[in-house]
Amino acid sequence: MRFRLGLVTGLATGYYLGARAGRQRYDQINRSLAKVRRSETFEEVTDRAKAVAEEAVEKAKETVDQLVGTATTADQQVGTATNGQGAETQTASGIILPTDPTSGSGYSSSR
Repeated sequence: MRFRLGLVTGLATGYYLGARAGRQRYDQINRSLAKVRRSETFEEVTDRAKAVAEEAVEKAKETVDQLVGTATTADQQVGTATNGQGAETQTASGIILPTDPTSGSGYSSSR
């Protein structure tokens, strides 16, 4: 359904912008669009679309804040361990990370 709406909107916009039927047809389309924009239904639909968009933005912000909070918590819980070869490493959420990858511990920076 959303695809059809987008398709119809795209076709209508394309016809509107590229109308070859002359000035009369262009003016007729403009009058029709103005009438639609003034309708109560159009206002309701635009208000609903704005509300949905704002809700999506808020949800995205909450998700980012939650992920940042999780990363901060994991960063605070970092401890030290060994990787089985005697090298000291840091662990965060069960992932073993090198303490200093530039110390020549066998890690290549040219991946």
